[in-house]
Amino acid sequence: MIRIGIFGATGYTGLELLKLLGRHPAARIAWLTSESSAGQRFGDVFAVPPPLGRQTLIPSAAADCASTDVVFCCLPHVAAQTHVAAARKAGARVIDLSADFRLRDAATYEKWYGHPHQHSELLDEAVYGLPELHRAAIAGASLIANPGCYPTSIILGLAPLAGAGWLAGTIIADSKSGVSGAGRTPSLKTHFVEANENLSPYSIGRTHRHLPEMEQELGISESTNQRIIFSPHLVPINRGMLSTIYVSLPAGVTEGQVREAYAAMYAAEPFVYLLPKGQVATFAHTANTNYCAIGLTFVPDTSTLIVTSSIDNLGKGAAGQALQNLNVMFGLDERTGLI
Repeated sequence: MIRIGIFGATGYTGLELLKLLGRHPAARIAWLTSESSAGQRFGDVFAVPPPLGRQTLIPSAAADCASTDVVFCCLPHVAAQTHVAAARKAGARVIDLSADFRLRDAATYEKWYGHPHQHSELLDEAVYGLPELHRAAIAGASLIANPGCYPTSIILGLAPLAGAGWLAGTIIADSKSGVSGAGRTPSLKTHFVEANENLSPYSIGRTHRHLPEMEQELGISESTNQRIIFSPHLVPINRGMLSTIYVSLPAGVTEGQVREAYAAMYAAEPFVYLLPKGQVATFAHTANTNYCAIGLTFVPDTSTLIVTSSIDNLGKGAAGQALQNLNVMFGLDERTGLI
């Protein structure tokens, strides 16, 4: 059995992760932490049946990381760093769902997140947890930086083009996310009256914190004369994510070549599927799953390719991907607990 501890278990990601682990045959929960609900049972915080609901929540200070094989950290950025470092010191492997270890450069992290990195010594051992790109490194990793939901949809949507050297100039990514992507902590923009029957863009252009994560993994930088213009939106649904990405293909690149590149990259991937010609990805393609669905639309008489990429923001965008990473780390079938 794999002994598991979870820091920050009472957010939406923690809840989704626990539901998935509950049906994983090799997982055993050692402890769950919550600062605001310590001493309560998990079922007092979320309306879930036993046995999941019987687990008692403890404060982070009481968590025994040495009693676990792997620790999932579901805390916000900055707050996660101390707990990740403590878990690694205790010898536990870590899957961190915050943004704290996704960027390789501490200065870039400070620029985008507004805080100095308190444990930059761990950045070199952190592996970006996108199995489709880094499966071999994940298998031997001690620290996994689980990708963000927006970057997962966009990186998977563009990776075959990046691999072929067909990304150039300005790439426009327009993304829509369900409200759970904003987390469980209440805010004005997630208040029912603000979010319901509304569509809200935020942090548009080149201001969203997930932007450097996308460009890092796609090999995009100022020196390559490329950049992503990113426009995220909040839509009034519980969960789901759809990215519509506009790319200008280099001269001479044909539709057949592009489709062949996508098919070759994802043919053996258990959680990425390419839609048939004429179909576009939608929220419904991936709702409540760990899948990513990708559609390719070629605009006639232009060099424009429109990529539609759908994931569930709590699935492939967070908890599902974290469990997929766990399976890779422990040499299990990646689909265990997810299908």
